[in-house]
Amino acid sequence: MVQIQKIILSAVLAAGLLPVSARADLPVYLDRSKPIEERVEDALSRMTLEEKVALCHAQSKFSSAGVRRLGIPEVWLSDGPHGVRAEFNWDNWDYANWTNDSCTVFPALTALAATWNPELSALYGKSVGEEARYREKDILLGPGVNISRTPLNGRNFEYMGEDPYLAGEMAVPYIQELQKNGVAACVKHFALNNQEKWRDNVNVKVSDRALYEIYLPAFKRAVQEGKAWSVMGAYNRVWDEHCCHNARLLNDILRGEWGFDGAVVSDWGATHDTKQAALNGLDIEMGSYTDGLATESMYGYDAFYLATPYLEMIKRGEIPESTVDDKARNILRLIFRTAMNTDKPFGSMTTPEHYAAAKQVAVEAIVLLKNNGLLPLDPAKYDNVLVVGENAVRILSDGGGSSELKAKDMFTPLEAIRETYGNGVKFAEGYRTGRPFFGWEEIIPDEILDSLHNEAVELAKKADVVIYIGGLNKNGFQECESTDRREYNLPWNQDKLIEDLVAVNPNLVVANISGNAYAMPWVDKVPAILQSWYLGTMIGPSMADVISGKANPSGKLPFSFPKRLEDNGAHHFGEISYPGIEIPGKGPQQEYLEDIFVGYRWHDTKKIPALFPFGHGLSYTTFKYGKAALSSKEMSDNGTITVTVPVINTGDVDGKETVQLYIQDEKSSLPRPVKELKGFRKIHLAPGQTTEVSFSITPDDLKFFDDSKHEWIAEPGKFKAMIGASSTDIRSTVRFSYK
Repeated sequence: MVQIQKIILSAVLAAGLLPVSARADLPVYLDRSKPIEERVEDALSRMTLEEKVALCHAQSKFSSAGVRRLGIPEVWLSDGPHGVRAEFNWDNWDYANWTNDSCTVFPALTALAATWNPELSALYGKSVGEEARYREKDILLGPGVNISRTPLNGRNFEYMGEDPYLAGEMAVPYIQELQKNGVAACVKHFALNNQEKWRDNVNVKVSDRALYEIYLPAFKRAVQEGKAWSVMGAYNRVWDEHCCHNARLLNDILRGEWGFDGAVVSDWGATHDTKQAALNGLDIEMGSYTDGLATESMYGYDAFYLATPYLEMIKRGEIPESTVDDKARNILRLIFRTAMNTDKPFGSMTTPEHYAAAKQVAVEAIVLLKNNGLLPLDPAKYDNVLVVGENAVRILSDGGGSSELKAKDMFTPLEAIRETYGNGVKFAEGYRTGRPFFGWEEIIPDEILDSLHNEAVELAKKADVVIYIGGLNKNGFQECESTDRREYNLPWNQDKLIEDLVAVNPNLVVANISGNAYAMPWVDKVPAILQSWYLGTMIGPSMADVISGKANPSGKLPFSFPKRLEDNGAHHFGEISYPGIEIPGKGPQQEYLEDIFVGYRWHDTKKIPALFPFGHGLSYTTFKYGKAALSSKEMSDNGTITVTVPVINTGDVDGKETVQLYIQDEKSSLPRPVKELKGFRKIHLAPGQTTEVSFSITPDDLKFFDDSKHEWIAEPGKFKAMIGASSTDIRSTVRFSYK
């Protein structure tokens, strides 16, 4: 009865219904008018040791404890980041089979990155945050900002590309708008989680320079600019220590260098040692003794590393109680920001506004890679259309591991194309991949695959135009948590199918769906190629709008498409660089031998042309860039230079263009990439319209990380500001000096 009275009192206070005299009797931690740090300290002072420890580990598959005696609520988490996952049972990996837990499936984060539009990232974060809030979640597990180092990584579709500047620019507004809903972002996977094959125990060796220049900047910006309230530790090891209790990553860098004041949450099953977890910065341990997705534990939650074993070590004096006080502070701060935040909105679910936001992101994400004039396909000219490919009808929110979502609606490409071009549109599967499973794949008999292949080719002979919608999917060994891709080429004999289709019908549009780059041995034979990503609920209408010309494509690649796998820097050095080499007694060991030369930095520096470069994306209109101009040709150590370039739409239709700024250091004491992305602006222009695009360049844009001094350095010398439509399509270059 006393407990109920306390909870009611807290609720009444939150509503502002108590007189001042009554408020004076309230504990500080329940008084929302007090500073959050005072509330944290007051709550902490009232807690027993057992209650503090209970905060630090899971109590169910997707929740951790509060303090019932004090009316402090538990914390509820949900997988993200492109939708709120369906509910699970309390203590097993079976879905709860609710009827009200379907969601809007937003485009995957590679698609969001491909928009190159931070305003859309903010809309995305706001919308998914509203759905998480409606479902009463306190933490949404995302966004993911790991760098796309290799196109074989099974989870690249959850991340934001190969460039740290792009990933940071897109992550910050997502986090800010998400958290306005009283839902914490949980930025993941910290850090160097760049493969799935041996994710649980691979030991990554990387230079400090690559760490600070490539793999940490997006996390740093998420923490310092996005003000993320939680961070998720990764599965892998770095410097022989697991990331979820890695002293240097969590204590020295995350909290020491960046000033992070949120909670560190383990990935599910990624905790391995009580003492390290106690001392090295982990706050909340989730999913231990399982594989993080499917297998069950024979142990209860009290057996978690940060549960009874932790409590007993504190009582024996082996670990200071101050460690659990620090963890409890971080968790209480999180709870006051989320579960006990009485100012948060109520949220909303699967609204027309959310569908519109999902479609806007999806349309701007689609990248026109190649067009010899076939696209757009005017519906008035084409009615004998053949659609080929399983992804035209497959529900691509199924599978993928923890990113699997229960869609309220999923409008497929085939449905939308038929709505656009008429019910006479024909369809052939062309290939079949089987059901999505975690960690293994269903094998389809060759005779079925041959029959589907032959049927598609025969129908293509009679069509006016063929739209091929294949690519990858969320099956195991494709784009799915816990497994990496086995090959760079498209699976299920799709390359042969595309070759055979274009041989019988030259009017072929390839509109593949994937979250990764892939080989295109048929690229010179196909007149039009679209990269369509996992676009979520509105995938069909978005693709149909771009194919028909109702929408003008404006996406740009967030990572390079190498011609061959060995053209990628991570694969240049053999197995030691990817996936690593197993050493008896030490487990898999991996060395990032390409160092800072990731993605386009590798292609540029090694003079290995990509099939399609970073930042590439065409339009149904054309844009002409004028000559760039500098506000000054010299920059001081605390100065700023502005570079301005005019851009005109020289075509016949409205269009959007992403103007990109790269900086080149002409001479440096350490090796540097040929150029690095330091700014971009997405602009909309009507036919004939001109606008001026400006970028401010500061000394920070000129710096590299000197690992011998452990500091960022801008050396005096000559630099180039390069304005382009992609990392290789540089339209104007100007030089300046830094003194």
